[in-house]
Amino acid sequence: MKPPFPPVFSGLDCLSTGAMVLDADDSILYVNPAAETLLGVSGALLVGNVAEQVFERSPELRAAIRTARSEQETIIEYELDVAVSGHPPIRLGCSISPLDAPLHAMLIEMRAVDPHLRIARLEQARLQQEANRELLRNLAHEIKNPLGGIRGAAQLLEYELPRESLREYTQVIIKESDRLQSLMERLLTPHRMPRFGAVNIHEVLERVRSLILAETPSVTLRRDYDISLPEILADAEQLIQATLNIARNAVQAMHGQGEIVFKTRVARQITLESRRYLLGMRVEIIDNGPGIPEDIREQIFYPLVSGREGGSGLGLAVAQTLVAQNHGSIDCESRPGHTVFSIFLPLPT
Repeated sequence: MKPPFPPVFSGLDCLSTGAMVLDADDSILYVNPAAETLLGVSGALLVGNVAEQVFERSPELRAAIRTARSEQETIIEYELDVAVSGHPPIRLGCSISPLDAPLHAMLIEMRAVDPHLRIARLEQARLQQEANRELLRNLAHEIKNPLGGIRGAAQLLEYELPRESLREYTQVIIKESDRLQSLMERLLTPHRMPRFGAVNIHEVLERVRSLILAETPSVTLRRDYDISLPEILADAEQLIQATLNIARNAVQAMHGQGEIVFKTRVARQITLESRRYLLGMRVEIIDNGPGIPEDIREQIFYPLVSGREGGSGLGLAVAQTLVAQNHGSIDCESRPGHTVFSIFLPLPT
């Protein structure tokens, strides 16, 4: 039986968006039918429970509730994962607002994120990133040519210098030229066209796993594979490089101490390159590091954007390019202690 909600909330029953009211102690006072449908839980089971416990697996929502209460202003989150009880998380847009009555109450409005808008936004981001990469490739070509001349001139000058101590300066020029040359090569590398063949994704991940463990034995690397996944048509070397870049980023973020999980699953009804696939593959690289800084979270796939001091900001940009060349896409969700990079690839039909 539906709980007898106060008459003041009865008007919210007709809303098409989900609505939930919390009292001064953050206990749930009311849940409208639209919220029940969105969350997949009866309001009778939620009313009377504390929001912190109900949304235990939804840290972003709990943080938004605390901020709205402490600041006494409306907080809007356009996309966040909300999970209730044992149900899988769902992507919602939420706004949390203080209410005048009851005293110190909070109203949470919830709406499903339109998948078409999400796809359009990802496509716009992809086009912008391609434009940025093309600009950087052109810039790399322009820088690469004079670098060779600078290095050659420094070598010739080194032979003419009378004292060994003076050659330290030419060595600085040569080494810095080599470093910039390496950076330019990394900017230009993803331009190679893929060589497609039958690829077992778990062989790709095992290769990456062995490389990571050889480089950083202190990190824990765990497998969670769906071994029923079939082979795909892809460039194995490009997928190895893309996955390795993501895993190395995770290792560096955790300073070599932490856990990385390689997980594979079937993905259903996915859109890649504006084409809908009934079945796809989802490869997740999950780490328990500090998470991606919020101020760069939306730009992490842009070239030269890095959250690490001394980082080139090319690893993820290159990874995205390589995955895109294999008709796939990369998505990322991050919060402190839990970062997931998801690679989506089409399965053969």
